[in-house]
Amino acid sequence: MPEDKRPSRDLVGKQIVTKEGKSLGEVQDVTFEVRTGELVNVLVKNPTKHSLQLGMEKTEHGFSIPYNSILAVGDFVVVAEEDLL
Repeated sequence: MPEDKRPSRDLVGKQIVTKEGKSLGEVQDVTFEVRTGELVNVLVKNPTKHSLQLGMEKTEHGFSIPYNSILAVGDFVVVAEEDLL
């Protein structure tokens, strides 16, 4: 599998952190557009106090992070905090 593609199950359970290193929670699930397969957002489980203070979008399934705010995926999912405000 090419390095820029990975199964969504590889994301579930990973810690989500800002590029400054502040924890936001863990990846609960990902949502995508059914017709195109385009990733839409990442759902957060166990949100931290910091994530609650940011005013992240709350959906019927919990807090979500727009997929376009993700900077990198490795040991952690790294997001740009300024894109969440």
